[in-house]
Amino acid sequence: MITKNSPADPAQINMIAEGTEVEGTLRAKDDIRVSGRVKGALHVDGKAIIAQDGVVEGDIHANDADISGKVSGEIVVKGRLVLKATARVEGSISTSRLIMEEGAVFEGKCEMGKLDKSRAQALDEGSASKLPAPNRPPSIAN
Repeated sequence: MITKNSPADPAQINMIAEGTEVEGTLRAKDDIRVSGRVKGALHVDGKAIIAQDGVVEGDIHANDADISGKVSGEIVVKGRLVLKATARVEGSISTSRLIMEEGAVFEGKCEMGKLDKSRAQALDEGSASKLPAPNRPPSIAN
């Protein structure tokens, strides 16, 4: 028996195809890929993928996001936001981690990298060098 979202049953991807225009607020429990045009907000529990031909005129709220197209609005990503080389973003960004490829264009305000409490305290005490880098395994001495 296969349960929903088990390794044998990956999460579904919702798609807004090229040539499709949608107005309003879209909510998705799984990933969403936009190759068309969305006028309104996206609320995604998974990953928001804005393809190179995709356009979002509104806010994006997601766990993760990969943007190759155009976005005008606020982007709030809990995890990792990737702006691909073809991305054009106008608005504010709030994310834990930002990866921006050469060629991507961003105009607006960015807030990122909220520190966990232990790392913030180590930085205050001047002992941050003793901690492993965030989200990376500790190095192994030879």
